[in-house]
Amino acid sequence: MEVSVTASVLAGLAALYVFVNHLWPSKQNLAHIPTVGGPSFPLLSYIGAYRYLFHAPEVLEEGYVKHKGGFFKHAEVGRRGWSVVVASPKHIDELRKAADDELSFSEATNEALQVDYTLGPSVHINPYHIPIVRSNLTRALGGLFPELRDEIIHSFKTVIPETDDWVKVNVYSTVMEIVCRTSNRLFVGLPLCRNEDYCALNKQFTIDVFAGAQIINLFPNLLKPIAGRLLTNVPKSIRRGEKHLGPVIEGRFEHEPGEEWEGKPDDMLQWLIDAAEGEERSVRALVLRMLTVNIAAIHTSSISFTQALLLLAAHSECIPALREEVEPIVREEGWTKAAMNKMRRVDSFLKETQRFLGLGAKSMTRKALKDFYFSDGTYIPAGTMISAPSYSLHHDGHFYDNPTVFDPFRFARMRDDDGEGLRHQMVATSPDYIPFGHGRHACPGRFFAANELKAMLAHFVVTYDVKMEREGQMPNERWFGTSLVPDRNAQVLIRKRRD
Repeated sequence: MEVSVTASVLAGLAALYVFVNHLWPSKQNLAHIPTVGGPSFPLLSYIGAYRYLFHAPEVLEEGYVKHKGGFFKHAEVGRRGWSVVVASPKHIDELRKAADDELSFSEATNEALQVDYTLGPSVHINPYHIPIVRSNLTRALGGLFPELRDEIIHSFKTVIPETDDWVKVNVYSTVMEIVCRTSNRLFVGLPLCRNEDYCALNKQFTIDVFAGAQIINLFPNLLKPIAGRLLTNVPKSIRRGEKHLGPVIEGRFEHEPGEEWEGKPDDMLQWLIDAAEGEERSVRALVLRMLTVNIAAIHTSSISFTQALLLLAAHSECIPALREEVEPIVREEGWTKAAMNKMRRVDSFLKETQRFLGLGAKSMTRKALKDFYFSDGTYIPAGTMISAPSYSLHHDGHFYDNPTVFDPFRFARMRDDDGEGLRHQMVATSPDYIPFGHGRHACPGRFFAANELKAMLAHFVVTYDVKMEREGQMPNERWFGTSLVPDRNAQVLIRKRRD
């Protein structure tokens, strides 16, 4: 009862704070940057903030078209002050090159996910898992690919029945289960990657952190620690994770950090143990770090493959062409990382999925830690959040022919025209293709994610047939703020491959 009353009081304070945020003028001096989405007067900025909450792509497209080559700003619910958007590749490249003590990626992430209150300050201050994902995981992909492949086979067979008749399958929940199991085969290995409660923990923790961050963002800094304790499940999740990972970690603690021994696991958990120092070398800290790694692995890859599977069902005419590519390559190379590198159509289908739908309407978000000037003199005051409009860039006819059309083999053709065409691979980034970001802060796990998703798509098309429930049906686009949220109720019809 007491917790319920406290939560009610907090909810009232949050509502008041949001109201005052838009009523009280910001100290940011951004009058020189045009406003889109609604009026720029403080109180009336509610209109723009509300519109952005449910129609972010339209708001950003309005600014992108009107102010192409420059900058614009818009209001957001829960944020005092304006969010600035860069509307030209030239300035996006400057955003990429800016020093971390000027335009900070980590501080922008901390504000978006409220890392201090959802994951804890140690993850924010000492993100030592990021270089491990970037280096160890990427280097190990070739050697660990047989394990990845084995888990893909097992997880698909477990969650999608191989029947001769069409069966309805919920796409999002099915994909999330497969991604969780497959990722954790390389993170913690067997048998834990198949443990139902451990997988359920990681899937729910991902949802809890993103939902918790949205709620905490509604509170002023003074109340965020209280909101974090009452409105997130992090402490409970860590205790649950300790039950699964605790004995494993304690067993590995019997060896010195970096020591080699017979049967030493080659997985994410071991890499973290070898790199952990000081307070990070404890069961609790390592459990939290593993949960953190799972957030990135499960969330983005599940959304990407959910969208890909829905588009594949809506464009089932693509399946024969994908099979024609996958099968001869596998006969020659086997199910290996080298085979994945040769699958241009598979790579293109997934890259086009990210271009066409993507993970969000903006990317490359940075927080200005000090006053910053772009090369044209545009002034960005300290404290400002600034991003690139990924959805608008990816639907710009200047960069892509027929940008409003889903063209599954668009990038395969571009690679053929370009010779090797490495710059058109899924993992390649540029000022006009930024689902993974761009520059030194581009997603460190994108090489793992791309190989995992390609292996999953290749396996799916040679194993199953798929179609939408109704002919001509297309996936629904559901936006909440900047995020494109998959339809969690979307179903497709799947059966065992017939031809």
